[in-house]
Amino acid sequence: MSAATDTLDKIREQIATHPIILYMKGSPQAPQCGFSAQTVQCLMQCGERFAYVDVLSNPEIRATLPSYADWPTFPQLYVSGELIGGCDIITEMHQAGELEPLVKDAAKTVVATDD
Repeated sequence: MSAATDTLDKIREQIATHPIILYMKGSPQAPQCGFSAQTVQCLMQCGERFAYVDVLSNPEIRATLPSYADWPTFPQLYVSGELIGGCDIITEMHQAGELEPLVKDAAKTVVATDD
């Protein structure tokens, strides 16, 4: 398997495993760009936990994800396996009251298991 295939498999697994996942620059506690910071604020106001991947410390994901998603920039938010969009779309959805129900609905799919 090539490194690119391994990276694509890793991305697919991350998106499938986490109902809410944000690919961003930095971390929610220390965003490394204003767009990531704004997106994190919108998500945090929804009151649900979400996974994140710091694309700055994962250069292979940073290089591969834009072609996987056909979305050239970061951050990228995935909810229930679907690309929702970047900062502008997330901010607009949050302001319109559309983001919170989407995030809360996805968070309900998280089932705690002891396996």
